[in-house]
Amino acid sequence: MAFVNLEVSGGVGTIRLDRPPMNALDVSVQDRLRELAVEAGARDDVRAVILYGGEKVFAAGADIKEMREMDHAAMVVRSRALQESFTAVARIPKPVVAAVTGYALGGGCELALCADYRVAGENAKLGQPEILLGLIPGAGGTQRLARLIGPSRAKDLIFTGRQVRADEALRIGLVDRVVPAAEVYEQAHAWAAKLAQGPALALRAAKESVDTGLETDLESGLAVERTWFAGLFATEDRERGMRSFVEDGPGKAKFL
Repeated sequence: MAFVNLEVSGGVGTIRLDRPPMNALDVSVQDRLRELAVEAGARDDVRAVILYGGEKVFAAGADIKEMREMDHAAMVVRSRALQESFTAVARIPKPVVAAVTGYALGGGCELALCADYRVAGENAKLGQPEILLGLIPGAGGTQRLARLIGPSRAKDLIFTGRQVRADEALRIGLVDRVVPAAEVYEQAHAWAAKLAQGPALALRAAKESVDTGLETDLESGLAVERTWFAGLFATEDRERGMRSFVEDGPGKAKFL
């Protein structure tokens, strides 16, 4: 049985976690996430992506029973594959939105961090509770969380292992929008569907420029931006967008 699936409709691909009751992220789920992230990135009919765990829970973290059976040698090997699975999601070269309902803890929170934008339900609870197991986040949490909300706030969540509700998550920048739980997927889909109508190469360029810039110095980031900016002048979308602006006014270009 596949616990993660990719469903595509109208240019939007939904990577759906479906491992009841809590969408625990065991090895098979991690590996499947990596496969589907690569597939979503490569498919021409997928222009934006939603990460979704269902109406009740996003993902409550790793499979602790499975992890408990791993010794140091096993985790030295597995930890790289774990990070690579989440990095594959973060590197999908298209807009990605996480639709978060219920718990997004540990690996679930780290998966949400791999998205470009996060829509959370009013019932959402997010956190990095690994410290309560005598561990630290291992799927990118110490790095992506600090980059998103700042080092001191990230350390507070990681050091204490506490969970934050949706309102606090919004206040500290851990999520970008809070809506009634029943509307989470609808709102995430609206965000993704709108961008799925946009210029695919320019969106890819914007994402790579921002993400690369966060990982390097300003001068190097500006060089990446400059290269992409100039390169887009060779695209049909650039010609279409500028022609529409001149002939019809701003914001009316059709890119599909």
